[in-house]
Amino acid sequence: MATDEQYMERCLQLARNGLQSARPNPMVGAVIVAVRPGQGERIIGEGYHVCCGQGHAEVNAFASVKPSDEALLREATLYVSLEPCSHFGKTPPCADLIVAKGVRRVVVGCIDEFAKVQGRGIRRLQEAGISVTVGVKETECRQLNRRFFTFHRQHRPYIILKWAQTANGFIDDGGRPLAISTSFTQMLVHKLRAEADAILVGRVTDEREHPALTVRHWVGPNPVRLVVSHSQPLSLEALYEQGIQSLIVEGGAATLNRFFEQDLWDEIRVETAPLTVAAGTRAPQLPATARVAGSACYDGNRIVTLVRA
Repeated sequence: MATDEQYMERCLQLARNGLQSARPNPMVGAVIVAVRPGQGERIIGEGYHVCCGQGHAEVNAFASVKPSDEALLREATLYVSLEPCSHFGKTPPCADLIVAKGVRRVVVGCIDEFAKVQGRGIRRLQEAGISVTVGVKETECRQLNRRFFTFHRQHRPYIILKWAQTANGFIDDGGRPLAISTSFTQMLVHKLRAEADAILVGRVTDEREHPALTVRHWVGPNPVRLVVSHSQPLSLEALYEQGIQSLIVEGGAATLNRFFEQDLWDEIRVETAPLTVAAGTRAPQLPATARVAGSACYDGNRIVTLVRA
């Protein structure tokens, strides 16, 4: 028999399918498990939030249940990676649908920090007599939607600071642009851009390198292109009001260091190539509060991801 953790892992697998299309809503997966006579415990329904404005994960999971299995819902367990919504938005409340379907138990990965939910969905289920378990693979569920949570909790985008550097810590060659990324790691950069709402560089970088900041080597929408300077500073409040949940800062060094000075970062991605130059612009110094969350090597270049300790 599978465990709650195993079924929640399946929810997370399903949820990731909505990476591009669910925005600005969170990625959510749902699994319905029931006991079929003579066959034991098995999954009878699955779904994920495919597209903003359309059915949520729970709706799609219930819709996938075969008519011959509908009677099993009364003794079924619903697993969902994020707390079911309890308010009317572009779709009706999922909590009401769950109550109407009559499942006996709901297992939730993590609480939804969106102001209109925040525990209300769970209370709605409990008031209807449904057994609710919260916090199964909570860390993974929260990590999946870290951009969504940061946006609603801190009223600003999730900020990723990113740069490429030489093995001896320079981001250019004597002030001249330097090709550090390989064709493959450049594709990974464009994948990252496709997953973000906006991308930012400083005025000097824009004037010197004229970066397109598009996703031409990947598939997906181009992020909003932003250029900042001392005369045109960045307003995080304005980005929040525009609904921009995630922001990549690609430099240069002065711009990146300003974000570090203001302690405005959630994630850092550094690509280091096995080459050196005699002089140039020094890469930013990593803050003491950063810890390595992941590291991988591609074509000889190492990409390290860091988050707050």
